Amino acid sequence: MVENSSNSTDILTLQGFDLPPQGVYAAFIFAMLSYLLIIFCNVFLMSIIIMNKSLHQPMYILLFNLPINDLIGSSALFLQLIKEILLDSRYIEASNCIAQAFFVHVYWVTGALILSAMAYDRYIAICNPLKYSTIMTNSHIAKIIASVWLVALLLMGVLFGLLLRLPRCRSLISQTYCDNPSLLALVCADTTINNIYGLFITAGLQVFAVGMILYTYLQILLACFKNKHSDTKSKALQTCTTHLTIFIILECLGLFTITAYRVKQLSPHLKRMIGVSTLIFPPIFNPIIYGLKTKEIRQKINMAIRNTVNP
Repeated sequence: MVENSSNSTDILTLQGFDLPPQGVYAAFIFAMLSYLLIIFCNVFLMSIIIMNKSLHQPMYILLFNLPINDLIGSSALFLQLIKEILLDSRYIEASNCIAQAFFVHVYWVTGALILSAMAYDRYIAICNPLKYSTIMTNSHIAKIIASVWLVALLLMGVLFGLLLRLPRCRSLISQTYCDNPSLLALVCADTTINNIYGLFITAGLQVFAVGMILYTYLQILLACFKNKHSDTKSKALQTCTTHLTIFIILECLGLFTITAYRVKQLSPHLKRMIGVSTLIFPPIFNPIIYGLKTKEIRQKINMAIRNTVNP
């Protein structure tokens, strides 16, 4: 592809996995099965929450937003990836690339904020049980959910607004999908403001999310040790373990991805695999972990399966 120094570079090239011809079919099957599994698991979890009025509680209303976010992130990756494999083409329009990058970053930010909101909900439920119903009202939950999505969209809107003002002079994306760092590498102008803003929101989000998780879970643990009722203690710890597991998976994959960008000695193929993993594994693991580890959801799933097998 001929590269130019103007914003007329409307077709970009994604760096693929360099699969041999015999590996294309295997890659297509893997991508399709992974995407279908993600859709099934997340839609199934959402359906369980919708159809059971006993799950229409603040905790599960917040949880309902997690599979929505997982579907956004995985769709941003797989729709382009499957198209790329089917057409045997690595080319992507710049507008589609920017849209994919925008939704990928919204997925990352929203995931951290949703888990922070869920930790706050558990903190109120366990540490202030008598005030829970008066604090976590429907209007309060609606404000939390709206704030999560609005903050994510606003932060990413500014990030990509700063990106769109810069001219591109290169067209090769170093990843198998589009994201802000890869698009910023195509720019032939000063990116200092973009870098500062990107580092600011990354650090700010990490401080907020990790701080919220550490504080609330520490308070929850202290409350559990003070509680003499073993059933209440075990239920609270089980809920926190589920949330913490999801959060650690998301944080570790995000940390690996950020580190991979900065380690030049790392294999390019390994960098791409790490990058893709952040959009594959959490959307698969999240509904499975919540379905298996959350007693109320597990009971509803078992009931739904029994009703399907023996109507």
